[in-house]
Formats: sequence, C-alpha cells, structure tokens
Amino acid sequence: MNSMNKHYGKTIVGIGLSLSIFFSGSLIVTPQSAYAATASSTSTANKIFATGKKYLGVPYKFGASSGITSAFDCSSFTQYVYKKNGISLPRSSVQQSKVGKYVSKSQLKPGDLIFSDTNRDGKINHVSIYMGNNKLLHTYKVGVGVTISNFSGSTWDKTYVTARRVL
Repeated sequence: MNSMNKHYGKTIVGIGLSLSIFFSGSLIVTPQSAYAATASSTSTANKIFATGKKYLGVPYKFGASSGITSAFDCSSFTQYVYKKNGISLPRSSVQQSKVGKYVSKSQLKPGDLIFSDTNRDGKINHVSIYMGNNKLLHTYKVGVGVTISNFSGSTWDKTYVTARRVL
C-alpha cells in the first residue's frame, strides 16, 4: 500500500503542477492578446482616418446616396469610410448610434463614433468620427463639406448625446 500511496501522491503533484503551469501560462498570454486587439483597433482607426482624409473638401449634401463619393452627408460619410476598412454600418446616424458598444465621453478613443443632437430637438441628427487629440473627422453644412473640427466646446460637444465603439 505504501508504494500505491506514493504513486497517487506523485500523480496528484503532477496534476497540480500541470494545472499551475497551465493557468499561469494563460495569465501570461492574456495581456499579449489585449495588446494585439488594441494595436489592431489603432491600426484600423488610422486606416479609417487616412480613407476619410482623402475626401476632405468633398461637398455636403443632405440625404446623399450610399456609396457615392461626389457628396456625403454625415452618416453616408461614416458608412463609406468604415466600409472601405471592412466595417459595415447602417445608413442613418440614428441607426449607427445603436451598433457597437456604448462608450462614455470621458473614455473616447480614436475611431469611436460621436453622435449629436445639433437641432436640439431630442433626436440624434449628426455623427462624426473621433480622431483623438480633440479632433473630429466628419461632414456637415453646404459650403463646408468633409472637414476636421475641434471637439471640445464645439456644437458637437455641446449637443453630444452618446458615443459608440465599433472597432
């Protein structure tokens, strides 16, 4: 019996050691995975900005058709530049405000979508792309078109409703 107890003891120690190595190994892998996801979303955000900047100055047209690049409204612009980078968004700003994950104003990251109620009627009517460093990439108003604007203190900040992370 004594040799049997030694055998079971070694087996239990072996299993315990294996589980310990397994769980400590998974703890080591997790931060790398999180870093990879962060690096990937940052890379995608930068690609979205590069795509959007190609259209700086393109005219604003309310109700612009999806997929055209001769004129955009705010949501056709976001839909277009995200789609060019592999992310499908619905057509309207209200619909876009319901996809992805809610993010608070204080936790904005580059690539997040910001939604505003510029008419101040209780309804979302504008979407812009947060670029980081207090900058927005968006389009609005005939005569302005696709542009980069400051966020803090702007109309879009003062009429901010919500933000969504789709990256």
